[in-house]
Amino acid sequence: MLTGRLCWVPLLLALGVGSGSGGGESGRRRLLAAKVNKHKPWIETSYHGVITENNDTVILDPPLVALDKDAPVPFAGEICAFKIHGQELPFEAVVLNKTSGEGRLRAKSPIDCELQKEYTFIIQAYDCGTGPRETAWKKSHKAVVHIQVKDVNEFAPTFKEPAYKAIVTEGKIYDSILQVEAIDEDCSPQYSQICNYEIVTTDVPFAIDRNGNVRNTEKLSYDKQHQYEILVTAYDCGQKPAAQDTLVQVDVKPVCKPGWQDWTKRIEYQPGSGSVPLFPSIHLETCDGAVSSIQITTELQTNYIGKGCDRETYSEKSLQKLCGASSGIIDLLPSPSAATNWTIGLLVDSSEMIFKFDGRQGAKIPDGVVPKNLTDQFTITMWMKHGPSPGVRAEKETILCNSDKTEMNRHHYALYVHNCRLVFLLRKDFDQADTFRPAEFHWKLDQICDKEWHYYVINVEFPVVTLYMDGATYEPYLVTNDWPIHPSHIAMQLTVGACWQGGEVTKPRFAQFFHGSLASLTIRPGKMDSQKVISCLQACKEGLDINSLESLGQGIKYHFNPSQSVLVMEGDDIGNINRALQKVSYINSRQFPTAGVRRLKVSSKVQCFGEDVCISIPDIDAYVMVLQAVEPQITLHGTDRFWRPAAQFESARGVILFPDIKIVSTFTKAEAPSDLKTTGTAPKSAVLEEMLHNLDFCDILVLGGDLDPRQECLELNHSELHQRHLDATNSTAGYSIYGVGSMSRYEQVLRHIRYRNWHPAALESRHFRIKCSELNGRYTSNEFNLEVSVLHEVRVPDSEHVNHLIAQPPFLQSVHHPESQTSIQHSSAVPSIATVVIIISVCMLVFVVAMGVYRVRIAHQHFIQETEAAKEAEMDWDDSALTITVNPMEKHGAPGRGEEETEEEEEEEAEEDSSSSSESEGSEEEEEEEGAGRGRHGQSGARQAQLEWDDSTLPY
Repeated sequence: MLTGRLCWVPLLLALGVGSGSGGGESGRRRLLAAKVNKHKPWIETSYHGVITENNDTVILDPPLVALDKDAPVPFAGEICAFKIHGQELPFEAVVLNKTSGEGRLRAKSPIDCELQKEYTFIIQAYDCGTGPRETAWKKSHKAVVHIQVKDVNEFAPTFKEPAYKAIVTEGKIYDSILQVEAIDEDCSPQYSQICNYEIVTTDVPFAIDRNGNVRNTEKLSYDKQHQYEILVTAYDCGQKPAAQDTLVQVDVKPVCKPGWQDWTKRIEYQPGSGSVPLFPSIHLETCDGAVSSIQITTELQTNYIGKGCDRETYSEKSLQKLCGASSGIIDLLPSPSAATNWTIGLLVDSSEMIFKFDGRQGAKIPDGVVPKNLTDQFTITMWMKHGPSPGVRAEKETILCNSDKTEMNRHHYALYVHNCRLVFLLRKDFDQADTFRPAEFHWKLDQICDKEWHYYVINVEFPVVTLYMDGATYEPYLVTNDWPIHPSHIAMQLTVGACWQGGEVTKPRFAQFFHGSLASLTIRPGKMDSQKVISCLQACKEGLDINSLESLGQGIKYHFNPSQSVLVMEGDDIGNINRALQKVSYINSRQFPTAGVRRLKVSSKVQCFGEDVCISIPDIDAYVMVLQAVEPQITLHGTDRFWRPAAQFESARGVILFPDIKIVSTFTKAEAPSDLKTTGTAPKSAVLEEMLHNLDFCDILVLGGDLDPRQECLELNHSELHQRHLDATNSTAGYSIYGVGSMSRYEQVLRHIRYRNWHPAALESRHFRIKCSELNGRYTSNEFNLEVSVLHEVRVPDSEHVNHLIAQPPFLQSVHHPESQTSIQHSSAVPSIATVVIIISVCMLVFVVAMGVYRVRIAHQHFIQETEAAKEAEMDWDDSALTITVNPMEKHGAPGRGEEETEEEEEEEAEEDSSSSSESEGSEEEEEEEGAGRGRHGQSGARQAQLEWDDSTLPY
């Protein structure tokens, strides 16, 4: 080819091309060009290209090359351009080599496959013509260029919906619950198609296929879970995951099951809130069943709370009095104390004074607690929880037994359980009757061995014995007669929990032990309880209630059991039944109820119209949670220390101990911050509020030793107790006031407690302590301590002897030291400075003592005048300016010595005192307790050391 092109040059020169000038020269050139550029450039007729988006290089097949047959003639045989025909095409063609005709197609701007996937246009090649000025260019034929844009996976799949929701019915397996769909904005099939879906949430009973169909892998249960929320993602065919997962929510619709709807399992009860509805929004779903009538039984199960339910925990005596029972009750199982110590060794449930007998324990009732011979009328009451005894031949289980203490084992009267039968034994003595008479009374009741609490009352009106259990009357199914017991002088032993075998055995012991729990075991000689009192004693303080009985409607029938723990309602209209059950409430009338769970059970019986098979309504199992009541803080306060003269202690009225006692009960109430604009992080403030409630006993204890009944006692007028419906017991250990009453009543009674001591000469002070209780010790007060001191009269000198006292103080005595006699003799002529200082100090001290004695005498006379004018034995001694300490060591004589002395002995003793101590000269009155303290022959120096004076508060 190159050789061929060179052959043209000589030919052109031979023809004279390029020589000459002027117009002829120009014509010759055109003629020469026409003869030289004879051919058009040649290219392929079609091209296929590929370009990757966001790139500028187009790869063509075949490559872009233009050929010209005029080569190697300059310009005519060279390629100068490739031109693209079309508007706004993002491509351009450039010539890489004019001689070889190679070209390249490239993008002028970024190519986006998502905007246009393919391009088709026309391209032509141009040679260089005849010269460098683009003259006489020749163009090739038109070639078609088809370019395909290659996609890049730059977009992630996105779901058409942000969330999907479906409802399924429980118990079914679905092929497809719903279908999720994701799209991809990439242009190519590889990157724009979704190849896979996946569930992101783990441990769910669902699966998804490649097309996005969600199905369940197991049967769903509405009771197990109402709703499922799962996350699903998608992948394109380039395995690029979705930018954001989609939420699939599947609601499980229950299969229509007949039953109660819209009720809560836990119902909270705040103490003091009255009657609270149990199921305020409940309704019955019958699934379109043809119901003709329905019966609903609501049961409050409280047999595990206390003695069968929430009852008052006052002592049995207090409860008897609250219910209006006759007086004279004897508590055989009282709270353990110093006075009632026979129950100390028994197992006790301290919450409600329940005694548990495990078959190894019994208690002896001390002699004198219960009369030996009961009359033909008496009552035995008790709470009992008992289960069946193990073994085929069960032994007798003694609850109460009165048997011979020694020699024999005769049972005079007893109450026991044998083979789930309650037996009462009553044997008459021969001195009362000598005929065959009823002796054993048997009752066979399922409740005796059901391990539940029941209240038993045995009313004896011999020969008739009646049993009341939980308020209902039961006659004995068997009465056995027997002969009276032969008279004897053997003492009897009353026991609880077992029977005493005192005779016919090697060693006296208990036998026939009781297995179970007992509480409030009492006996009342000579009295009988009425039906009203019995119902009150076993009344439950909690139960079911119906709000607004009038709104139940005419078609509703209802019935409560006696304890209001079971309510039965019946009706034929579902709407009325729903409204009736919505009004059933729980109520607890105790101010401080027992906290804990009360189980609820609602059972239903449905009758349908003419159908053999009727719908079944599942029972409701719920519970009431009784919250803890706010515990009261019972506080006693008042004057805790005062002084009284000895004369008041000896008087008939004595000394009132607690004239200003005050009983206050408070509870802590949390109060939210008043500033509601705060961040909410500030703690709640605690506020004390007063609470009014009852007390059931207050004990006044004597500290420092029991009272000596020969010379001291605590007294209280019985009228003060009876007016306030309270009782009391008095002993040398103290005074106990008991009975359910308000705090103000107890205050009034305590303010009348008096202490008397008709020999107060040897008494310096007495200490007492008060402690009060609510609910039989469930809440107790603080211990209020009182100290009462005795002011004894003291002999003081007359004012005319003050100078004598100053001149010759009785306590100044010469002190001689043998080893220092020589030094004293040498210095006797010139007194030392220390001696002068001592003399001046002594003189000042004597002067102060004299002034103190004078003030004491004046104050004493003034006090006696006020006492006689007021005629009241109450005064607080003001010791702010003077402190007197009486030396108790001087009173070592007999307490009654002062009363036995005659007037002559007193005069002799006064003379001895006047001769031995100058302090007693001219005394006009004598202390009453001095004779008792010193005896007939008192020591001469006793008077001098009797008083110690505190002059720290005396003015000089």
